Amino acid sequence: MKAAFSNIFRLGIKELRSLWADKVLLGLIVWAFTGAIYSSAKGVSQELHNAPVAVVDEDRSPLSGHLVNALTPPHFKPPRYIDFGEMDRVLDQGIDSFVIVIPADFQRDYAAGRRPTIQVNIDATNMSQSFIGASYIRNIFASELEEYSTHRRDENISPIRMVTHVRYNPNLTGYWFGGVMETIESVNMLTIILVGAAFIREREHGTLEHLLVMPLTPLQIMMAKIWSNGLVVLIGAAIAVVGIVEGALGVPISGSIALFLCGCALYLYSAASIGIFLATLARSMPQFGLLCILTVVPLQLLSGGITPRESMPGIIQDIMLGAPITYFVRLAQGILYRGAGLEVVWKDYLAIAAIGALFSILALLRFRRSVTLTQI
Repeated sequence: MKAAFSNIFRLGIKELRSLWADKVLLGLIVWAFTGAIYSSAKGVSQELHNAPVAVVDEDRSPLSGHLVNALTPPHFKPPRYIDFGEMDRVLDQGIDSFVIVIPADFQRDYAAGRRPTIQVNIDATNMSQSFIGASYIRNIFASELEEYSTHRRDENISPIRMVTHVRYNPNLTGYWFGGVMETIESVNMLTIILVGAAFIREREHGTLEHLLVMPLTPLQIMMAKIWSNGLVVLIGAAIAVVGIVEGALGVPISGSIALFLCGCALYLYSAASIGIFLATLARSMPQFGLLCILTVVPLQLLSGGITPRESMPGIIQDIMLGAPITYFVRLAQGILYRGAGLEVVWKDYLAIAAIGALFSILALLRFRRSVTLTQI
């Protein structure tokens, strides 16, 4: 047993030295856990910021001017006035995202109790932004017209007063969510790719045969690749959570970072086993790359980190129960966002361990079979 652990440790050190010698790959790993997370969280926002608005004001009344002036930063850029004939051009060319048409005699008709119509033309090529912006415009105009009519913002008092309290992210800041999810995606992708690529590289360079003539077992070779590459990813995840997510992005971490890293280490074992399993199916690095595209991308899209699982079809939800990343995303959100403890996430820990054990057995069987075929 002592000799087995010594072999696993020494083979792992060999993997770390090989990784340290590959400066390009090392640089990509550093970027994945630093700049990529920061830029993805800050650069890809689902919120409405500085949306360009044009107004066709055919009324030119104090009320129409009051409505236009209510569209203020940071949600909208200062509106600019255009003629009716320019409306299609600015939308077609993407100059403005919203074009508002206020009809003639709008103030007179509204004061007379009639219901004049304001037309809002939307560039819906960006559906999330257009949906949010249209909702903002509708609410802003409704409030301004209510104030104009009654000189107060809310005349109708409901017998039930609903007060909304937003927990964990009170300002609904989008990049708080994006930073953590990008970290999880980097952990998943790099673990599968690094471990699988290390196995393929041994085969392509002919060093796998050298290892097989030594007093080493396939299990020792596999475990050495898992712990060494997993350690690199775990260190990167710790730097990402503490230095980038909590430090640079300013996301408040509610739970225990140590508990999250323990779950991350457990998930690394599962993801690394998947990487080795895919590597045993592929015969070359290009084949492995194609397998990763067909595996990693669906795992990340359907894990619940981008789209809530509740909004997916039932059959997809059931299928994803067999993927460890589903439980990793849930425990990461529970720990980092909601401050969940071990008494809450232990079931996710157990599920990740069980799925990881299954994939490690499958990977070991495939590895032994490939070793037998190589020797024949």
